[in-house]
Amino acid sequence: MLTSVDWINAYLEPAASAQEQGDLLTAAGFPLEHAEDLPGGDARQDYEMSSNRGDCGCHVGLAREIAARSDRTLQVPQTKLAEDGPPASDHMTVANEDPQGCPRYTARVILGATVAASPQWLQDRIEARGDQSRGCVVDATNFVLHELGQPAHVFDLDKIVDGTIIIRRAKDGEKFLPLGEGAEEIELTSDDLVIADAEKPVALAGVKGGALTAVSESTTNLLIEAATFDPVSVRNTSRRHNISSDSSWRFERGVSALQIDDCTDRLASLLLEVAGGTLCSGRVEDGSALPELLKVSMRCDYCRQRLGMDIADADQKALLARLGFDATLAKGTITATVPCFRGDITREIDLVEEVGRVHGLEHVAVNATVEVIAPPMQAQVAGRRCLLDTLAGLGFVECISHTLVATADAEPFLLDGEACEDVDHERAGGTPTVRPSLLPSLLRIRQANADAGVSSLRLAEIGSTSRTCGGKHVETQVLALLVDAPDEQQHGTRALRGVIDRVIEAVAGLRSISVEDDASPPWMSPGGTVLVDGTPIGRMGRLSESLRARWDLSTPVHAAELDLAALLENYPPIGQARDLPVHPAIERDISAIVEESVTWSQVQHAVDGLDLAALESVAFVTVFRGKSVADGHKSLTLRLRFRDANRTLTHEEVDGEVNLAIKALSSAVGAEVRT
Repeated sequence: MLTSVDWINAYLEPAASAQEQGDLLTAAGFPLEHAEDLPGGDARQDYEMSSNRGDCGCHVGLAREIAARSDRTLQVPQTKLAEDGPPASDHMTVANEDPQGCPRYTARVILGATVAASPQWLQDRIEARGDQSRGCVVDATNFVLHELGQPAHVFDLDKIVDGTIIIRRAKDGEKFLPLGEGAEEIELTSDDLVIADAEKPVALAGVKGGALTAVSESTTNLLIEAATFDPVSVRNTSRRHNISSDSSWRFERGVSALQIDDCTDRLASLLLEVAGGTLCSGRVEDGSALPELLKVSMRCDYCRQRLGMDIADADQKALLARLGFDATLAKGTITATVPCFRGDITREIDLVEEVGRVHGLEHVAVNATVEVIAPPMQAQVAGRRCLLDTLAGLGFVECISHTLVATADAEPFLLDGEACEDVDHERAGGTPTVRPSLLPSLLRIRQANADAGVSSLRLAEIGSTSRTCGGKHVETQVLALLVDAPDEQQHGTRALRGVIDRVIEAVAGLRSISVEDDASPPWMSPGGTVLVDGTPIGRMGRLSESLRARWDLSTPVHAAELDLAALLENYPPIGQARDLPVHPAIERDISAIVEESVTWSQVQHAVDGLDLAALESVAFVTVFRGKSVADGHKSLTLRLRFRDANRTLTHEEVDGEVNLAIKALSSAVGAEVRT
């Protein structure tokens, strides 16, 4: 916010030097960023503004802060108007078709004005903050904007078709030529709010006036616009068309409908002074009902407790009054009516902050030591760390990639009924799509490393995916894994399955983990659904040949995506302590030829279902395919471990159990047992 020291002093008694203004406003929360001396003894200063303090985007607002912190008197300009002309409604009408985008629109009319150069005092004020004088009418509107913080615009009334002002949404494809040297015509959309006459848009609401209705030296009749607009609408329109202004900056920070009248009267008075003419009586307006001023209560004891400063009740009330709050004190509670220009004050703690800020945060006692109790790490955070530590131990490199990818990279990772979500912003460039999977990002990283000569790599990433499904937005946090498989396919599948088993065990403890064939994901060939205790948590499989070719990867790649919330649901795992076995175990291997379609889970369930008394575990050993095994079949080897907790088993006792297992395999999965 650029300011003039002399301009601020016009509202202070006594005046404050440039150094005092800089120190006081910095202490109030508006750091001085730059200062320079001007001819004639004035100085230009630039203060940092927070997005919620639009009230201080003007000289009176900053003067109020200085007065509050230094016991100076704030002298707000007073306005007296002579409405000598006919009713303004005789010359124009206002129709507000979008009271949500424009809660209140007002207009006043001056007839018989003379547009000329500004008087020297007005030029000096405008130029002191770094602006250029552009004639008395434009300078007057800019003066009121930078004095009181109310953007306004003046039209040439005779250029407004039928004297009609309509606040409406633009039509798609409608054209508009904004004010400004070298300005080019822009194309509007129905997302843009415009001020229009009976034929065309005459202003981009809250952002920029139009060239076709601009005031010129031949203008005699003025239409003064003062309104308030939805901050989000103004911001979106400004960014969409890459047009910004002092008005849009102010509207984006919020302008109250209650402050419009005083500011309009100030502008009308100033225009009569510098351009002459006759002010028509009344104003023409349309919009929503005026809001009521908000009342917020604050407990004085609570204020002292939060600030750690012993400020008397009456002093707290007086500090708020300095900032324009109408405050009353009763039974240790202050009830403050919030002034219309302070849209940032809505809660008790906001008033506490104001008391502390004006009293001086430098008075807060600073302890030499501060006791800190570190809270325990949240389970979700600890679980993520455990995941990444486990993966690092398994040789994975953690990746952090951009959430936007090329549309062509994203589309292969969609299921039926799903669609991509795109970002509508020119800066997205060739990557406008929010990734529906982390795999395109990891594959791009793998490709870059392959080009650099890295022959084998394991990649992992935790991140969000986004898509629409059935017209609804779906966002999921996932863990994605990418594993090179330079050997044959089964080696890669087993390696990735081992990783998944280890990860799940680390964050959820011992669980029943299985993988069921799943032909639905088009990016995996083959692929399967990973289940934990029978619940699907993601997919794993071999990347399809078409996608491997797309990313120009010479070796097969296996990938998995697991739902992060499902992974961490049982974190931390419950530890199970057991005594080490005292007696030795007996292990027996069984090699059985089964059809290719038979899964390990079927084999395991067939043996477990026997509920053999001494059986301790059933473990997978290996699978073999070769000349000695018929086509469409495989030789599967499993290991049975038997143990008795109280004595040593004999081989004869185990033989019967093994025979029962062989019969069960033959009956359940059609196994032909070899050994």
